[in-house]
Amino acid sequence: MKDDLVIKVDHVSKKFCRDLKKSLWYGVQDVVHEMLPFGRGTSGTDRTELRPKEFYAVNDVSFELRRGQCLGLIGRNGAGKTTLLKMLNGLIKPDGGRIEMRGRVGALIALGAGFNPILTGRENIYVNGSVLGLSKKEVSERFDEIVDFADLWDFINTPVQSYSSGMRVRLGFAVASALNPDILLVDEVLAVGDFSFRQKCLKRIADFRESGGSVILVSHNINQIQSVCNVALYLKNGSVRFGGDVFEAANTYFEDTIDADADKNRAAVAVGKAQTEEPIRIEKVEVFGPEGAGTDPGPNERVSVVLHVNSDRACDALHILLLIFDKEMALRFATLSTDRIETEYKLGKGNNVFRMSIKHLPLAPGNYAMKVILRSSSNQLPLAQKGFEDQPVYFKVAIKNRGELNLASQNGDLLLLELE
Repeated sequence: MKDDLVIKVDHVSKKFCRDLKKSLWYGVQDVVHEMLPFGRGTSGTDRTELRPKEFYAVNDVSFELRRGQCLGLIGRNGAGKTTLLKMLNGLIKPDGGRIEMRGRVGALIALGAGFNPILTGRENIYVNGSVLGLSKKEVSERFDEIVDFADLWDFINTPVQSYSSGMRVRLGFAVASALNPDILLVDEVLAVGDFSFRQKCLKRIADFRESGGSVILVSHNINQIQSVCNVALYLKNGSVRFGGDVFEAANTYFEDTIDADADKNRAAVAVGKAQTEEPIRIEKVEVFGPEGAGTDPGPNERVSVVLHVNSDRACDALHILLLIFDKEMALRFATLSTDRIETEYKLGKGNNVFRMSIKHLPLAPGNYAMKVILRSSSNQLPLAQKGFEDQPVYFKVAIKNRGELNLASQNGDLLLLELE
């Protein structure tokens, strides 16, 4: 391995069996093969064929991690992220491929993992330290720092089994990050902690990286991944879908999610339309940049929004509301309404096309979502909606120069504002 390389994963695969009895039988077979001198080797790296009821949790994954890097591991539930982390930590053995690790590993993979529930928090700190090869004196030198970070002085002599989930996470992360590891593996368990503790954890990860440590962070919070990590690995169905720039990995993941959800929603909408027809329907919404239809807007550019509406009846006066969200639908940026510009639209029977524009869109490059509401001017009741019970309108803000991409990917910014 090169001097700055701390993890090298080469074509690693891991299989599991859906049937318990077959799984036990396959386990016995594998043990026998490894024990026999003419067996298939001690690593099982040449047995990659699937047996009945087996499936790949991780399939042919390769990547490298260097000193000072933070790798974000993203993907849907069941994509193989935690399985990969467990193999890196040595908890389970790969069925194929090779893993090379250099340095001491601190890991927080599962809630309460590595803790004996009967022992106190104090005793578990010393046990974890000894497992990592530290002497009692070395652990004692770090003990106050660990408890201060976890903020558990009132409970440090209490058995861990009486800790809440948040307290276990605080102690687990404090131990994993403070016992001088070279590599830190952090799973989604950080989502359990409160806001202030998560901020402390993210700051410690940043400090750890600056000191030369390497981190692998698993999270479903894409904004968190973009703000902390400088590279990313997107796993899909156990395989690498994309590896490289964290910004591009997040967008690839998001676009795949949109496509999958859109397929489900199209089927659901088709069933719903067969059962009932709404009198006013938003059939299509287009969002494009100043170059015209089919183009993506850039940061701070004019954006055109075109609505295609089909109606079974006429309406003399209606307003249109546009609600703009981040791609995860967790953050609403703006609500734009035509009633604020004292504009009323008339809806005719049949097909209608409405055109509006947003003068400046100060969003960073990336993917975003929009909900649309048609509302009666007279009683303010909604006449039609898009994005509430069906798929929202997704649109992209394009990268117009590499500086915008670097700013957004390094800082995790969602807005690009001009300073004078």
